[in-house]
Amino acid sequence: MRAFCGAVPANGGLKPLAYTSKGEKPAMRKVLLICIALCFLFALTALAFDDMSKATTVNGWVADDKCGAKGANAGAAECTKKCLAAGAKMVVVTDGDQKVLAVDNPDALKGHEGHHVAVTGHVNGTSIHVDSAKML
Repeated sequence: MRAFCGAVPANGGLKPLAYTSKGEKPAMRKVLLICIALCFLFALTALAFDDMSKATTVNGWVADDKCGAKGANAGAAECTKKCLAAGAKMVVVTDGDQKVLAVDNPDALKGHEGHHVAVTGHVNGTSIHVDSAKML
């Protein structure tokens, strides 16, 4: 029998945990990497949904999709009303970049045809769902 003299190797007499005898990573490292990947995925998803919930306000003209940006002025109000009555879709043409946004709920802009307005709503690509509008 050997006597125990109290001296223990620095690593406690254990093999390094970096790799097992077969060269595989330990299970805890794999779990940690999976958790980090999931956290990154959830963060990206949260950012995507955060943008969709914010209402934005755009200034522009209420026009029709037939005339588009050409109908975005005070002189085109009658033409806009005629085209909308004939079945054209309602759009908002923004002031700055003349971007044409299709209106998802045209009833919200009823009475504003051909007017310069500030529209508050949710922009989704090339369309807008109008929450409110006020004349400029």
